[in-house]
Amino acid sequence: MDLFSRIRDQVAIVGIGHLPFAKEIGRPISDTAIEASQLALDDAGLEAENVDGIVMYELEKTHEVTIARGLGVENLGWWDKITYGGGASCATILHAAAAIASGVATTVLCIRARNRGSKAARPWAQERELVTDDKALHVPWGLIRPVDVIGMWAHRHMLVHGTTREQLGNVAIAARRHANRNPHAMMHERKLDMETYLGGRVIGYPLTLYDCCLETDGALACVVTSAERARDLRQKPAYVHSGAQASGPNPTHLANYNTPNMETTAVPCARQLWERSDLKPKDMDCAQIYDAFTPLVILGLEDYGFCARGEGGPFTEGGRIELGGDLPLLTSGGGLSEAYAHGFNLILEGVRQIRGTSTAQVGGCTSVLVTGASGVATSALVMRGD
Repeated sequence: MDLFSRIRDQVAIVGIGHLPFAKEIGRPISDTAIEASQLALDDAGLEAENVDGIVMYELEKTHEVTIARGLGVENLGWWDKITYGGGASCATILHAAAAIASGVATTVLCIRARNRGSKAARPWAQERELVTDDKALHVPWGLIRPVDVIGMWAHRHMLVHGTTREQLGNVAIAARRHANRNPHAMMHERKLDMETYLGGRVIGYPLTLYDCCLETDGALACVVTSAERARDLRQKPAYVHSGAQASGPNPTHLANYNTPNMETTAVPCARQLWERSDLKPKDMDCAQIYDAFTPLVILGLEDYGFCARGEGGPFTEGGRIELGGDLPLLTSGGGLSEAYAHGFNLILEGVRQIRGTSTAQVGGCTSVLVTGASGVATSALVMRGD
């Protein structure tokens, strides 16, 4: 039996926790990570001494042992760190599941804590010196911010496939309507309609304010353990059914939009994910597709097999991606309207859907897809319930 067969439905997320999202949280990442981890352990009905593994999704400089020390973990027998921005959220769960399935650990915390709300903390705000990595292929020509690069994706999709701004707007509006139901969402009280969306100020043509994710600080955590142990714990388990990581050829960070047929790094990730799964796109009750920008959701619908190439735009029409539609997306509000935590909040929402506790609950939800970003080294996860 291979590793992925040992993972499939034999590992579960049993606890989740997060701090209130904020523009600037005003506390060190190490402190907020510890607090979110404790909330996740409390949710699961476990104690710090039960933890023997930690996976951190981190682009900053906080150490796993620092978190363990602050929590009171007796001994870490295994730890790991994943650093690739945008794509690594689901990989934390996959790494934790692999550790549990292989017997390296029994109870693993997966953590994302982020202080990025202030402009000075944003990487593209620091591009003031010689650029020596793959960004040298596009930064000198003005594609500095992620929105500049994703705007090129969107523009090409419009030209090649006829995608419209209204179809991008459908994504933003669906996310906002779901956030309006979620008291934890940053945009909980702010409505969005198509007229307002179309009137948004341009940020990176053709993308406007409402096509862009929020910049927020936050701390989030999940507890992962074996399915056998999960049955005796406090919460309904969200079983890890399938997971994948993939970089694809990825010649240029985000800016590899000149690929044949507009295929992104999510294509090889999706291929692996579904090959390892007994479920397929048609079996998903909802999907939490990474939404730093609205075009990434349309690309994600195509890349993960919910529709053919070029049909992502029309897929969003007629309320199809809203609660009550064929495939509700971003049911907590996602990065566009709940909070931007590099997609880790999408994992927590997937767990809530399996538990039946989402504020935009899909009736009878037993299977959920969660994805990382397209265009970068990425990851994805299928969760299922009993």
